[in-house]
Amino acid sequence: MRAAVLGGGSWGTALSLVLARNGNEVVLWGRNSAEAEAIRVHRENRKYLPGFELPASVEVTTQPPTTCDMWVIAVPSAAVREVCALLPQDPGPVVLAAKGLEPGSGKRMTQVLAEERPGTSGLILSGPNLAIEIARGVPSATVIAGRDLDLADWARARFMAPTFRVYTNPDVVGVELGGALKNVLAVGAGMSDGLGFGDNTKAALLSRGLREMATIGMELGAEMATFMGLSGFGDLFATAVSSLSRNYRVGRLLAQGSTLDAALREIGQVAEGVPTSEAAVRLAQEARVEAPLHEAIHAVLCGELRPQDAVRSLMERTPRVEI
Repeated sequence: MRAAVLGGGSWGTALSLVLARNGNEVVLWGRNSAEAEAIRVHRENRKYLPGFELPASVEVTTQPPTTCDMWVIAVPSAAVREVCALLPQDPGPVVLAAKGLEPGSGKRMTQVLAEERPGTSGLILSGPNLAIEIARGVPSATVIAGRDLDLADWARARFMAPTFRVYTNPDVVGVELGGALKNVLAVGAGMSDGLGFGDNTKAALLSRGLREMATIGMELGAEMATFMGLSGFGDLFATAVSSLSRNYRVGRLLAQGSTLDAALREIGQVAEGVPTSEAAVRLAQEARVEAPLHEAIHAVLCGELRPQDAVRSLMERTPRVEI
């Protein structure tokens, strides 16, 4: 099986390693030609995922591949439409590994794919998957979501490994929204730690935030159970407590006095929670769902509130029943 991985960052490189270690041929393409050439020459992604030599079965290219059995899109959500436009008109199975909503439109990644390549079989790969841990072979689990479960099972077999367990789920909307919305809450978790708060604060933020995620999702047709699984609670937990998480690091730096621009420069990669926060608030408003945590985090990212003021506004909200 020959797979094209479109995206030369840490996530695309980690997924290339998984596929290659499973005996698949992989073509790894990066949007930045100079970076892709450096990976090709050194057989290692020294910029985004250093320390992992690419197997011989990984071909690195600066030109978009034209024929493959499966396509894996692992670029930031803002670039997914551009990359989808590079696919053949009838590409076959496409696995979307971006976790976010399209800036501006607020559309999910499968919606973007459907607009760019109508009729294409789109699958979602999402879960608590920090790229460096996947590359190290740390035991991990993920979800491949697709309405066609036979196709999802086929894709699962390509990724499944002794240290990478893959589940399938027909709830595409729920898996997509879990992967996108948790990034916003992870920014909030970083703010909480950056302000010096304790575990009580973060537990409250994550549990109430998960409730917001699920409520928004159910209004859009998702299943509650999905948000209790790997692509919901699992991904939220991993992203919100790990210092490896870009979104967590952005929130922590902001709470410690950094500007957003300075925080993003220090991290050096896209933190999906930043652009997704606006789309998340808009989704909640359109669904007529209260999402005070998402709104407060977005207000901080926009410069409308300081992190400590956002906390105060949340704590002073009118009391209500929990569920």
